[in-house]
Amino acid sequence: MIDERLYPVAAAAARLGIGGLDGALIDGFGDWPRFLGALEGLASRAPAACADLALAKTGARLLAPLRYPGKVLCAGANYYDHIAEMGVADTRKEAQRLFFFFKPALNAVVGSGRTVRMPLDTKALDWEIELALVIGRRARAVSESEALSHVAAYTVAIDISARDLNRVPESFFKLDWVAGKAHDTACPMGPVIVPASFIKDPQDLALELKVNGDTKQNARSSGMIFSIAEQIARLSRIMTLDPGDVVLTGTPAGVGAPKGTFLKVGDRIDATIESIGTLSVEIAPSA
Repeated sequence: MIDERLYPVAAAAARLGIGGLDGALIDGFGDWPRFLGALEGLASRAPAACADLALAKTGARLLAPLRYPGKVLCAGANYYDHIAEMGVADTRKEAQRLFFFFKPALNAVVGSGRTVRMPLDTKALDWEIELALVIGRRARAVSESEALSHVAAYTVAIDISARDLNRVPESFFKLDWVAGKAHDTACPMGPVIVPASFIKDPQDLALELKVNGDTKQNARSSGMIFSIAEQIARLSRIMTLDPGDVVLTGTPAGVGAPKGTFLKVGDRIDATIESIGTLSVEIAPSA
């Protein structure tokens, strides 16, 4: 996307004789420096040479910018104001544990539009805006100091959560993260992927989420309990992070659960993160 116009990468690269841009996007994260360099070369020349190939962003149907990530990992309860609104008594960092859960990459990731289907059996569907990152270099047991060098890009994600299915107080386990978080279409992402080099400080970005035009969440990524670097370092000690993996980094206060306010079919969510853009989705009926 250049000046609100969308250029088809493969077709424009072929016209300009730029190699290495005719495969799947996820393949580009496997050699991110080379891939980004090729994209930068394309971006510098495409407006003059490929204007006839471009489409206006307005009215275009935007899919999730990375439709098939390898893994989708999500940090739970990672903003100070969010754990406070959820009733955590001791909000000191040293009293918290950094933990993660999965969303099914193939079935959960969707883009903008009327794309989120109401999960079966829930009556308490909630929203969570999250800054998401895409891994661009294999990470295994990396240090915090080098962690951000493994990030290729950032995007906006919404962690759609079925709160009533997540909680099972009568069971030994108390929480069911699959039932609460892993539904089909429960991970909208977009509207674009922005290279990390374009983001001055990912640890200080404004986040805002609206439901039907009413602001519900309004915070900054500086409110995280565990930083992006800490999250990558921790995850990479649990598992290898591969190019094209996505990490959702937590949500701030303003979710529906504390007030008992939840989503219904037809509701519109607009999630905006500074320097990235606005991801807009609508809740559709169950499939």
